[in-house]
Amino acid sequence: MSVEVPFPKLSQDPETEGVVSTWFVVSGEAVAEGQLIAEVQVDKVANDVASPAAGVITLLVPEEAVVRQSAAIAVID
Repeated sequence: MSVEVPFPKLSQDPETEGVVSTWFVVSGEAVAEGQLIAEVQVDKVANDVASPAAGVITLLVPEEAVVRQSAAIAVID
């Protein structure tokens, strides 16, 4: 079963966009639940993203990509 990794909601405005500033993993890598996988930024606020499940991750957006909050940035199988 696939689990989406959403861009975290860091603003009350649902239209707010942010940037995936750093990926700490690569597509095809095995990740553990709770493992730090990315850092994202909205305005000047940075936030870490942890894996919601264990499995093999597929990145859906590159570093520095602009993404709307709650949009999937990766999938874990």
